[in-house]
Amino acid sequence: MSDSLDLSQFEKKMIIRNLEEKDIDTIIRMQDICFPGMEPWEKKHLESHLNIFPEGQFVAEYEGKVIASCSSLIINFDEYDDMHTWDDVTDDGYITNHNPDGYNLYGIEVMVDPQYRRMKIGQRLYEARKDLARKLNLKSIIIGGRIPYYHRYEKDMSAREYVEAVKRHQIYDPVLTFQLINDFRLIRINPNYLPDDVQSKKFATLMEWNNIDYVPISKRHFKTSYPVRICVVQYMMRQISSFEDFANQVEYFTDVASNADSDFVVFPEIITSQLMSFLDEKSPSLAIRKLANYTEQYIELFTDLAIRYNVNIIGGSHFVEEGGEIFNISYLFRRDGTIEKQYKIHITPNERKWWGISAGDEVKVFDTDCGLIAIQICYDIEFPELARIAAEKGAKIIFTPFCTEDRQGYLRVRYCAQARAIENQIYTVISGTVGNLPQAENMDIQYAQSAIFSPSDFEFARDGIVGETNPNIEMAHIGDVDLEVLRRQRQNGIVQQLKDRRKDVYEVKYKK
Repeated sequence: MSDSLDLSQFEKKMIIRNLEEKDIDTIIRMQDICFPGMEPWEKKHLESHLNIFPEGQFVAEYEGKVIASCSSLIINFDEYDDMHTWDDVTDDGYITNHNPDGYNLYGIEVMVDPQYRRMKIGQRLYEARKDLARKLNLKSIIIGGRIPYYHRYEKDMSAREYVEAVKRHQIYDPVLTFQLINDFRLIRINPNYLPDDVQSKKFATLMEWNNIDYVPISKRHFKTSYPVRICVVQYMMRQISSFEDFANQVEYFTDVASNADSDFVVFPEIITSQLMSFLDEKSPSLAIRKLANYTEQYIELFTDLAIRYNVNIIGGSHFVEEGGEIFNISYLFRRDGTIEKQYKIHITPNERKWWGISAGDEVKVFDTDCGLIAIQICYDIEFPELARIAAEKGAKIIFTPFCTEDRQGYLRVRYCAQARAIENQIYTVISGTVGNLPQAENMDIQYAQSAIFSPSDFEFARDGIVGETNPNIEMAHIGDVDLEVLRRQRQNGIVQQLKDRRKDVYEVKYKK
């Protein structure tokens, strides 16, 4: 008798999985094939999708090769104009308008490599979307569908007549027919949906699939408010004799923030330089290397405080030695005990001259229990590109620990933070040091007025200032920002800086 037949040699693997960064170049090439003459995705768009809503991006992989993909985001469909365009509903393809608390999954693209069509791959991708809608308890899936055969009939009938003919099976359209078979119903027909869709003559059919398993629950109801409470610390630099003195001062402000039920407490830049007051080292470059020896104690202290006081801590910043180089690093200590870090990217001439600080090279956005945030240390907030990159990655709040010695330096930080809040429709927070350290070279005087800033529109504080401390004295200010108001203002504000960017004229390109 012959050996048993090895069936594995006949197997072919078809997998539906989430998009990964390694797939991006393949998808861009595939889009050129699937949609000739239409403007394809750029890498920055797909990277934005992965950063903001990775669960909603799918690919079909056959025998190890990506042969199809689909993209989506979550919105509240009722908030969009009846005649919205693809650019409106995708924020020009970046999906920064994705609303994780929305009701509707909105499909923005499906494509299948022409070599692999008629294998029901599109149906598999649609099923993946339906499964996601059920998993997330979303009310429906909405799509703006092309009608690519309409250009063949445009001289004989209107778009509406064409769609009705397809519904009655008198005309076959590869997209609309497929959507009807997959239980999508027609809502309306939108003109000028995709300006470069010549085949559809710019029309799109708005279609909806209703999730019959959807269960309305109270937390899904329309939010009137999503408050986040922030305690910003204006920290007094004074001589101390031990690390324990520093820890006591920091714990006091953490306790104040916790007693006020704050979600974040924010400390200033290079707050640990206060330790230099007892290190007995006159050379600035040697002093900060001694300071770097306290890195583990600093991290242990703030991690413990974040957990014990149940508050997320922006731990100012600290000089850290890595590979023989000194970096200025700000840490996020989450109240669940996890830690993240942001390197200072732009180094001032003063930092280079006195301390020899090395520059970081990555703009990070961190997920927290109060949404996505970014940290941009002092000088970094004076470069508008960084804030724009963070906003495009989904950040709603940018925290800026700073340390300036005079009013002019402070005002540079303040004015730029306020500008970033307006330009990017986000909240910005600045926290600075005051007082003096006469024993520490290059840290002898400080000037600050810490504050929380908002965009400038009717929904926010009159001057775009949520709150601020008195200048140049030690104190804390506690203020609330509202992420739901921010979301609505981005969509319907008097001005809409993010939506109105002229990406056909200019762009900010992140090289990482």
